[in-house]
Amino acid sequence: MATKNNHFENAREHLANERTFLAWVRTSIALMGFGFVIVKFSLFLEQITLTFKTKEITSMEYGENVGIIMVTLGLIFTILAYIQYKNNEKRLNSKFYAPNSRLYLLLTLIMLTGGASLIIYLFLSV
Repeated sequence: MATKNNHFENAREHLANERTFLAWVRTSIALMGFGFVIVKFSLFLEQITLTFKTKEITSMEYGENVGIIMVTLGLIFTILAYIQYKNNEKRLNSKFYAPNSRLYLLLTLIMLTGGASLIIYLFLSV
């Protein structure tokens, strides 16, 4: 009976680690999907502009770049989430867990930089 308890001793922690990883994966998928929509919408606006023969295409090029950056961020977040998941798994298996907030600081700085850039872009384009 003692071996059965030892087998499931850390199950709750491992499942929580897995749920956190999956939450980051969902966030990454959302970023990639939103980036894809931005690129496609930018292409749509470019087609409309060409149809009506106006020359305001410069701001749409930024939209494509923003979309590509968001897809890239989604991929980076997926890779970083997997690395964090494996590090947490290793710590849980060794029965020693010390929180490490460096990854979260990096992700926060990336998102703050991206958000500030978008605010500046939107402010200047109006």
